[in-house]
Amino acid sequence: MIVMRAEGLMATLGGVQVLHIASFEAKQGQVVALVGANGSGKTTLLLCLAGLMEATGGKLLFLGQEVSGRPQRASLRRQVSMVFQEPLLFNSKVKANIEYGLRLRSLPKAERQHRVMEAAELFGISHLLDRSARKLSGGESQRVSLARAFVLRPHLLLLDEPFSALDTPTRHALLNDLGQVLKKTGTTAIFSTHDLTEAIYLATHIAVLNKGRLAQHGPLQDVLRCPTDPFIAAQVTTVKAAAAHVLEVSEGAG
Repeated sequence: MIVMRAEGLMATLGGVQVLHIASFEAKQGQVVALVGANGSGKTTLLLCLAGLMEATGGKLLFLGQEVSGRPQRASLRRQVSMVFQEPLLFNSKVKANIEYGLRLRSLPKAERQHRVMEAAELFGISHLLDRSARKLSGGESQRVSLARAFVLRPHLLLLDEPFSALDTPTRHALLNDLGQVLKKTGTTAIFSTHDLTEAIYLATHIAVLNKGRLAQHGPLQDVLRCPTDPFIAAQVTTVKAAAAHVLEVSEGAG
């Protein structure tokens, strides 16, 4: 099943066209990495897919239904969760932050509590539920943001460079945990990154953006094997060289 599809999608900022996607889709259970240099249109595409930015042309279809007006975008936003680069947390306890979306949806208290505990356990933050969100580390804050997104059990999860502000050990730990959660829940996800190693770790598919256009889109291994975009080709070479170096050091130590 196709969860999200864009056809001829265009977006304009300040009178300048910054996005023109001829065709893009994400199917149920896929994890799609949007890869590209800064300014390639990754965030703009995510905002359009989330219904947070109105496209200036083309069509957006969510679960087979066209998103063509304000009511449809509002419905889309209720079924899609988005996590940003900087955690946007309220000045309240972690539990209240995770629960916020459930309160908006008027879920019964018992159901809210069950879902909050479930989401907190997924990201290893059950011990933080009574702590103030303003007293968390960067990694803890992003885990709360992810729990707040997953607690809604979205049909689609969108993430805008969620690891770029984290130090390396924290980033690796969160990549590992998010990867496990995505597999466990079967959640369809689209995330942006300028780091190919993150895409390799998490993604089943890669969509390469270049100057607002889709330069390449396909299964992870296909794109890595035959990159057609210079930005990705250079990164693939770097990643392979790094992997070869690690292997050489490991064999030398043995």
